[in-house]
Parts: sequence; C-alpha cells; structure tokens
Amino acid sequence: MKRYLVVGLGNPGQQYRYTRHNVGFMAVDYIASQHNISFDKQKKQNAFVGDGMIAEKRVMLVKPQTYMNNSGVAVRGLADYYDIPPERILIIVDDLDTDLGSLRIRAKGGAAGQNGTRSIIQHLGTQDFPRIRFGIGRPPGKMAGKRYVLMPFIKSEEDLAQETVWRTEKAVYLWLKDGIDMAMNRQNGTAEQAANAAPKSSSPKD
Repeated sequence: MKRYLVVGLGNPGQQYRYTRHNVGFMAVDYIASQHNISFDKQKKQNAFVGDGMIAEKRVMLVKPQTYMNNSGVAVRGLADYYDIPPERILIIVDDLDTDLGSLRIRAKGGAAGQNGTRSIIQHLGTQDFPRIRFGIGRPPGKMAGKRYVLMPFIKSEEDLAQETVWRTEKAVYLWLKDGIDMAMNRQNGTAEQAANAAPKSSSPKD
C-alpha cells in the first residue's frame, strides 16, 4: 500500500509547544487524536512519527525534531527510507502573510519566506509538493517576525486558532480522500468561505 506523509512543522521542546510557529505540530497532534494514531516514542529519521490509516490511505504523521530551519533533513530522510514521492508529502506550516483563521492550500509553490518550507524544498530538490499554510497574521506594530512567531496566541485568538486546527484536519482528510484540488476548493480561506464552498444538502421531498 502506498504511504503518504503529513508533516507538521514546528520546533521541539516544551517552551515552543503553544507558539505560533508550532501550529503544524498542533495540527498533526489533533489529526492523530481524531484517527486513533499514536506517535512512536523513538524517533525515526530525526522525527516523531505516527503510522495509521486515514481515508483508507496509509499515512505517516510527522513532527520533525530538527528545529524549523532544518525540517528538510527529516522529511528527506523519511521520503527516501519509505520511497515516498513529493506529491504524496503534505506539509502544514505557519504563514505570516495570511490572517489568523484562514488557510491557504496549494499543490506546490515557493517558500514564501518560511524557513521550514525552504529547507524542505532544498532537501527534496523540488517545490512540487502540497502544503497547507496556516495563517497566524502579521506581528503588531514594529515587532520583529522572528519574535512574533515564537509567542503563543493571546487569549482572544485561542478559539479561532483551535477552529483553524480543526479545519486543517478536514483539509488533510479531503486531500487524502479526493485530492488536493478538492481540499483547496472546500477549505481555502476563512471558515465562512469554506462553509459557503461546502455542498448544499438538498431539501427532503414532501
């Protein structure tokens, strides 16, 4: 059976657990909880990996332990070891240029200034892999982006961040079940836009 990689990007360590930079880890943890997948206690290819089934596909959920800027080391190691091509590798990553509450799902593309994505492109030798860019918004005032991404969500943002984690799981499921175009059509943008894109159930006949 073909394997798929779903890679959440983040930094290892308790101090980074709830930071904006770690929304990828948050998302794959939630996906694991929804599909009865447990992460191995021992690292594989510099990552913690959970192996299971989602949408009748064999899926490996991945949390690289190389720190964000070297995420490609773990992704390339797993891709080579399990012979997984780039089109079956989806990454979940934070995006400063997208508002909190919005997802930008793409079949391929550049790094868009995200160092983890850049590392994966460099190590895979291609940018032709799907990704979910999880909006975290721009830093306030003159705050540096490097500082902002290492801060946790403030109280007023927590519910929206959690809702976006839930939507990320839906997008991953759609990608595995029906392909990246369906995930893009149904979950790109805000929750309201996604709801408007969902198929409308027909009214029961009298």
